[in-house]
Amino acid sequence: MKLFKTILNTIPRPYLIRVSYYVRPLLAAYLKGDRYTDPINGKSYKKFLPYGYGEQRPNVLSPGTLSLERHRLLWLYLKNKTDFFTAKKKVLHMAPEQSFLPVFKKMQNLDYTTADLYSPIVDVKADILDLPFENDLFDVVICNHVLEHIEDDTKAMSELYRVLKPGGMGIFQVPQDLSLEKTYENFSITDPEERKKHFGQYD
Repeated sequence: MKLFKTILNTIPRPYLIRVSYYVRPLLAAYLKGDRYTDPINGKSYKKFLPYGYGEQRPNVLSPGTLSLERHRLLWLYLKNKTDFFTAKKKVLHMAPEQSFLPVFKKMQNLDYTTADLYSPIVDVKADILDLPFENDLFDVVICNHVLEHIEDDTKAMSELYRVLKPGGMGIFQVPQDLSLEKTYENFSITDPEERKKHFGQYD
């Protein structure tokens, strides 16, 4: 568990993304079993891996898709409560999770575009504060665990809304600390160690 925590807190995310493409098949083969099933790929494992930047949660990271609880919940929601898997849709996915990207990319009903400023695996290099897309373009916009990193999150959300078609579906997730009575923000804290203390992540 300490190894995973060290990796998460020391290796920049773009490098983690690249390395994971090689490590993931090995982890999936090693942990193959029948105790836990990942709904995203339908495969089962003897256990999931621990995950967390601070205190790690045991048995939450699927070795096959690198999905966490929130990814699997969103997958089941889209599968069971929407027509995302059947209807023709034009989709924008900001900072796409590896759990979803390869699957969504192959879905014939989706016109699927990925975008991010730093990720090495996206279709379009784009700043969320100034998206290079026309108004009312996408049926679905997905943006998970990005907005908490953006100082002008209101501007970012206005951009996401601008490119979303009227009546379209926007899925925007951010982490929550339910023990806090109000949102805590402080963008003057830039030291990675201090940011970990205050926000649980270095970035």
